[in-house]
Amino acid sequence: MDMPRIESVTPASNMTLEIQWKGAPASTANLVGWIATGGELLAPLKSPDVWKTATVSDYGATVEWAGDDLAIDAFHLFQIAEDQRDFAVEDLRRWQEEIGLSNNEAADFLGVSLRTWKNYRAGAPVSHAVKMLLRASQRDPLLMHAHYRPRQTGRPKAA
Repeated sequence: MDMPRIESVTPASNMTLEIQWKGAPASTANLVGWIATGGELLAPLKSPDVWKTATVSDYGATVEWAGDDLAIDAFHLFQIAEDQRDFAVEDLRRWQEEIGLSNNEAADFLGVSLRTWKNYRAGAPVSHAVKMLLRASQRDPLLMHAHYRPRQTGRPKAA
């Protein structure tokens, strides 16, 4: 993936940024989790007055706020926004096709029943935990390598 670049940013309420990317669709990123885990360094961003000062800097490589070294780079901001984007049925089907899993194997990998997996494929809401696992397995193939167990065809051998 090319390094994402920010064209413009608009600070919204609830520690959310509306981002226009250069050459990519606009997105939003809720940074409340990033700020909460940033300790004292990011605590000033909890102030609405500081939050409103968000600006694009470094030729679209970062968003900065007024204050002491308050910034997030475009790559991490893009990743947060992408992880928060809804995982639609098309995304789910594309994930399965790209990896080449059967319905049974996909259900096994995710730790859900075959019926639940088929319901997801039919458009039922996907649980938050499953969305996170699907995205993580897309980003890190080692996760798939470590936890995928292919189904064997036919009947199991007699003991």
